[in-house]
Amino acid sequence: MKIAVLGSTGQLGTDLVKTLATAHEVIGFTHNDVEVADYDSCLILKEHQPDIVINTAAFHKTDQCEEEPLKTFSVNTLGARNVALLSREVDATAVFISTDYVFDGTKKEPYTEDDIPSPINTYGISKLAAEHFTRLNPKHYIIRIASVFGKAGASGKGGNFVETMITKAKNNEPITVIDDMWMSPTYTKDASSIIKEIVEKQLPHGVYHATNKGYCSWYQFAEQIFQFTGLTPELSPIKTEQLTMNAKRPQFSALKSIKLPQHGIEVPTWQEALREYLTEKGHI
Repeated sequence: MKIAVLGSTGQLGTDLVKTLATAHEVIGFTHNDVEVADYDSCLILKEHQPDIVINTAAFHKTDQCEEEPLKTFSVNTLGARNVALLSREVDATAVFISTDYVFDGTKKEPYTEDDIPSPINTYGISKLAAEHFTRLNPKHYIIRIASVFGKAGASGKGGNFVETMITKAKNNEPITVIDDMWMSPTYTKDASSIIKEIVEKQLPHGVYHATNKGYCSWYQFAEQIFQFTGLTPELSPIKTEQLTMNAKRPQFSALKSIKLPQHGIEVPTWQEALREYLTEKGHI
């Protein structure tokens, strides 16, 4: 298959290109190549006639999204609409990368693909609207991930949580991490493998959750990072209310997939994923 990846040098995009290229023709488009918010810029997809278009492009600085709703909806929502319309025009499957932040966090147990979204911040609202636009193409997959970490790091955020923790620990900085917000970490290498299986097996179109298995608080995630690396920083838990944030976050936004196991797709635990990532990066 010929697969176009938008946002090909991002944290997920980098691993997607690498994973998919083992068996398919992959065309990577960076932000400089395609501005998803600009329909005319997206017309380049018609030139390449891909079978699948994977849109990883996003404006995901959650607090900044509250201050810049126009930019947020331009990139996340209108971008998804442009990709959906153009992929439909060339009879390609649209794959949109969504988020756990489409949920409000009140369920207190992991959200499945069957749960009804109810976002509580601008970023989440923009991504849910994007999911609806993605459905303009009947041939679509909406892939929800969360709390992403990958070898390439997030250019817009300056690395990722794992690298931030390790840097702070090596600098002997005291570290505080919230312990009352739970999520499902996502290793981009594993998410890429899941997406590859979904498109290769031609699973029924719709929504899939592609986080690693299990969930934890951010504090527990930090504890595991230091346990694996042998670092011993001064680590203290804090509550969400102690932080000043523009955007409200869902308190419990863990995801689980009830669909992937039905199709024989197994997902590693977040602990297994973290260990592999730390090994890949040379931290252990």
